[in-house]
Amino acid sequence: MTELPIVGAAMTLKDVEINRNWLLEKPRDLELQDFVPAEVLAGDWQSVVDHARRLLDGHQGRLGMHGPFMGLNVASSDPDVQAVVAKRMDQALDVAAALNVTQIVIHSPYSTWMHNNLDNWPEQRQRVFELTHATLDAAVKRAENQGCVFVLENIEDKDPADRRKLVESFNSSAFALSIDTGHAAYAYGSTGAPPVDYFVLDAGEKLQHVHLQDADGYADRHWPLGHGNINWRAIFARLADITSHPRLIIEIRDKSQIQASAAHLAALGLAQ
Repeated sequence: MTELPIVGAAMTLKDVEINRNWLLEKPRDLELQDFVPAEVLAGDWQSVVDHARRLLDGHQGRLGMHGPFMGLNVASSDPDVQAVVAKRMDQALDVAAALNVTQIVIHSPYSTWMHNNLDNWPEQRQRVFELTHATLDAAVKRAENQGCVFVLENIEDKDPADRRKLVESFNSSAFALSIDTGHAAYAYGSTGAPPVDYFVLDAGEKLQHVHLQDADGYADRHWPLGHGNINWRAIFARLADITSHPRLIIEIRDKSQIQASAAHLAALGLAQ
């Protein structure tokens, strides 16, 4: 029997202190979320890195971080905005280099409005590609040289193929796909997107990261696993066919429920 996948979690260092024993008991992947705010990336992030090194002594899983996203659009048509986004990505890569982070989560540019209008103007689909490349090409190239991977997370994405094709257009080992189960559930329940497991099916071997959160299809709940209506058996059945070994990261609001969420998956016989 194939060994069940080991889940990790997304946390700040404050949350790591609470969940440290659980995090260290197995080679659990960790996604640090301390480096999202611009004021951290543009400020004294080195002290945060130093604290992380001390706190994560003994950690055997893969280390990632959530990159900057607030107020940032990787497909902006404004050159000044592109420059700011590129700067934040470069700062995130500075942190990644200092902490040996090998994965950075960033956000998709696709929205429901965009989905309904992509074919409303000639060559609009290609324009999204061009703008994203103008913003991220340098960062992706640096990530390649650094041994780090950007993973593009769905937000309002209605058609998972749009984001997959965007990632494929970079033709880079340093750019891959992320799926947030709650975001996909919102898109399914509120905008007519396919079910969450279809997002996994479409991503295929390009999938290197999954945010595991429960929801009800109405909003971005980030509930503990088992508190919503997401079909975990269907999702993990799709994941079982993927050999890219995506990081399975519990990302919920109440960090005290991380271990209970992992236990829920264990009780279903899906993960450990």
